[in-house]
Amino acid sequence: MIINKHANMKQLLVIPLLLVSTFGFSQKLRFKVEGAKDTTVFLTKYYGSKLFYADTAEMKGGVVEFTAKPDLKPGIVALLMPGQKYFEVIYNKEDINIETKAPDFVTNMKVKKSEENKVFVAYINYLQEQRKVATGFSKEREKYKEGDPEYKSFGEKMDSVSKLVAAYQTDLQKNNPTKLVSKIIKMSMDVQVPEAPKDANGKVINPNYRYEYYRSHYWDNIDLKDDRLVNTPVFGSKMEYFFGKNMLIQHPDTVLAFAFPFCDQLDKKSELFKYSVDYITNTFAKSNIMGMDKVYVYMVNRYYCQNDAEGNSIAYWMKDKEKLKELCEENKIKMNLVQGVRPPNISLRDTTDVNWKDFYSLKSEYTILYFWDPECGHCKKTTPKLQTLYEKKFKQRNVEIFAVGKATGEDFEKWKKFIRDNKLEFINVGLTKKLFEDATADPRQFIPKYTTLEALNYHDTYDIYATPRIFVLDKDKKIIAKQLTISQLEDFIDRMQNIKNPEKIFPPDPEEEAH
Repeated sequence: MIINKHANMKQLLVIPLLLVSTFGFSQKLRFKVEGAKDTTVFLTKYYGSKLFYADTAEMKGGVVEFTAKPDLKPGIVALLMPGQKYFEVIYNKEDINIETKAPDFVTNMKVKKSEENKVFVAYINYLQEQRKVATGFSKEREKYKEGDPEYKSFGEKMDSVSKLVAAYQTDLQKNNPTKLVSKIIKMSMDVQVPEAPKDANGKVINPNYRYEYYRSHYWDNIDLKDDRLVNTPVFGSKMEYFFGKNMLIQHPDTVLAFAFPFCDQLDKKSELFKYSVDYITNTFAKSNIMGMDKVYVYMVNRYYCQNDAEGNSIAYWMKDKEKLKELCEENKIKMNLVQGVRPPNISLRDTTDVNWKDFYSLKSEYTILYFWDPECGHCKKTTPKLQTLYEKKFKQRNVEIFAVGKATGEDFEKWKKFIRDNKLEFINVGLTKKLFEDATADPRQFIPKYTTLEALNYHDTYDIYATPRIFVLDKDKKIIAKQLTISQLEDFIDRMQNIKNPEKIFPPDPEEEAH
């Protein structure tokens, strides 16, 4: 179960640990919290930035002791008490004996046993002291204007504090080379970016140099071969920042250009690889930015649906072979339906049940591929609006609509009636009743002369799990947008065609957007 954290997290309280070889006994984690009431408390653990329950015990007289379970991995653990009160410590397969008291658990912490935590607590307390000093200088500087001598003086004092902290960090790492606290402190430090190169006239050659350098060297301070790092929130935060909007343009091709090299460099059997692949895949699967599903689809294809030298999925954690097979079969369809890809052509008959129409042959600047059902309540509202857009805007601007309706069996007459009643002028095709019956009897009479198996099975080919469904294609019939409402479609085409101050026919419809 994931714990919902309400208290502010200090990212520096994230310590993966040096794996100590211990055999024949389990480690004891003893905590004494002065003044705490007798109650049930929890030992929790991190996996990335999320906190999970690890164990439960009774605290009596302010004392509680846990015996580390075999599956408790080195990383950051926390003692969680009632009221979402908690404090974090390092677990590195060593005994821990720590005493503290409220309200500031870390400042009041006394480490009786645990070499990692002795170094860690001293470091955190030093940071807190220097932060107070720097905050004081900052408040004093606010009293002056930029350019005043005093403003500059307090700025220099703040810089001196930063230099003291950097020196402390350097010394700590030098004096504790085998401790993982050194590795985590280094991981929490930002990469130092040098001044941008200048030409002979003193002008910066590349205005984006600092950003590009920082992005290229972002992972320099992180040991990507140490699986213990994944059990700390700092690694999770690093992933969130790098693959988020602050670092990368949220465009699928941009994200993938960095996601693939990052994951490929990791040991394919490591926990860091598993976490990184899962994080990127699942994060962009849930993205509400149009087109970002491409990241999910391509990540699944590259890491879940490809096999290693032994013939097993690279995603070694996927133990359910049937579930994995189903995932990859579904993903194979989705590979043809992402932004930038030319989806399979559809060639079907129109309402005459004689004439064949396909969208590849259209010479339009943009093509709207529209899937609908005459019995679908939402389609009944959306389709006439689409006709209005076609009549008033799209037709004269070389924007074609290729509508694929549900026309099989009893729906055939309903489909044709809806088209007549609503005077739909754009291209309407469907798997008509007769075509369905004839194709079922002998598909070879139509394939490949008139159509394809993918077109006849368009429902599966285009993953039509609900209607209506919209794809917008460019002149080369590549997908540039999908899953738009009528209002969004109108805005998108106006914008793509650079229409200045366009007349707005359909304002946003909350009911349609919620569909």
